[in-house]
Amino acid sequence: MERTDGGMPMKIYRILIVEDDRVIAKSIKQHIEAWGCSARTVRDFSDVMHEFAEFNPHLILMDIGLPFFDGYHWCSEIRKVSQVPVIFISSAADNMNIVMAVSMGGDDFIAKPFDLSVLTAKVQAMLRRTYDFSGASNLIEHRGAILNISDATLIYEGNIVDLTKNEYRILQALMENRGRAVSRDMLMKRLWETDSFVDENTLTVNVARLRKKLEQAGMQDFIQTKKGIGYLV
Repeated sequence: MERTDGGMPMKIYRILIVEDDRVIAKSIKQHIEAWGCSARTVRDFSDVMHEFAEFNPHLILMDIGLPFFDGYHWCSEIRKVSQVPVIFISSAADNMNIVMAVSMGGDDFIAKPFDLSVLTAKVQAMLRRTYDFSGASNLIEHRGAILNISDATLIYEGNIVDLTKNEYRILQALMENRGRAVSRDMLMKRLWETDSFVDENTLTVNVARLRKKLEQAGMQDFIQTKKGIGYLV
């Protein structure tokens, strides 16, 4: 469903608010929801990437001074897997911080204190520029691993894990069904969607190679075997 706000058509966009001041975060969230968007405030500042992947936002409002790691760090981590717009919101509005925010991948900067109507206008403009011609990237997160469907990349602890086409398709099927066993037949059908026929032995070899790559990246026992059924992540 769409609505209008000040003459601008608004889709149901998801906005992630990374702000540790609960009063400010709540105020922003309520204001964003009032003009028809979905908003979420980060709860675990030690693992912002988990909440980012879980919520899959269209735009992020990012404070600089945060517990554990600052906003620059999280913006840099997000840029490894996504080009989602990031607007920094901070009272540290000197030239050095603004330049740093942009250099770390930020798209805009709003100085605190700010008027919520100004914030709304900035967010609307950024959403319009970004999504009039393109959609948000699709991310799947599980146990700290992030699979980006839009460019077929796997990120774990900030590092890219190189996968072959078959390995990617196997992992995609497993992560799409995380917590549920996926049969070998289903995995073979997924691989048949590519340009080659896959038999039982080929699937076994591909799963073994995928497991080895995941373990080398630090993802121990990421793929479990369910005897007589298939595999589970």
